[in-house]
Amino acid sequence: MESQWLSWAKRLSALAETGLHYCQDKFDRERYEEISALSREMMASLGAVPVERVALALGRGEGHVTPKIDVRAAIIDDGKILLVKEKMDGRWTMPGGYAEVGVSAADNTVKEVWEEAGVRVTVSRLFALRHKARHAYPPDVLDFYKLFFLCERLDDAPLDPGHEVHDAGYFSPHELPPLSEPRVIARDIADAFAFHADPRRAALID
Repeated sequence: MESQWLSWAKRLSALAETGLHYCQDKFDRERYEEISALSREMMASLGAVPVERVALALGRGEGHVTPKIDVRAAIIDDGKILLVKEKMDGRWTMPGGYAEVGVSAADNTVKEVWEEAGVRVTVSRLFALRHKARHAYPPDVLDFYKLFFLCERLDDAPLDPGHEVHDAGYFSPHELPPLSEPRVIARDIADAFAFHADPRRAALID
């Protein structure tokens, strides 16, 4: 779970950016701009990174600030789960990524699996909806809702890793490779196996 100070700084940043979107008074705008700058300095200090990197991660104002959406696919076959090797850190994760505007959560997940692993799947069910800040992922200046879906393969075609990843493969829960923890943690994979084994379980929702 992320620190309370980081949570406060992120919330302060979101309130400032939302205020900048709606405010009409020039003096209010100046106050919101100062609050925004202070919140970014707080996040930079807490993460021991340059404030410019925080500004780059947050991007330009988007109006009313809301959490980002990340979708992940759990494809389990013969007691093993499909993982892809990320180019950014050389570690492994369930296929997935940012949700795209204009595409449903399920269709986003199907698209990500195809692009990263070359596998055709269908989404069978949501098994977890997590607020990233509440779990054991590394701290992040962005706020995320993470959606985890169980998926089923539509054919037996061989894996064909796309240009976004280095490799793809199946792993047993007891022989997992180093995980790309900003994207997936061991608990996510354990929950995927548990829900695959018992379809009657209620989804985990923060």
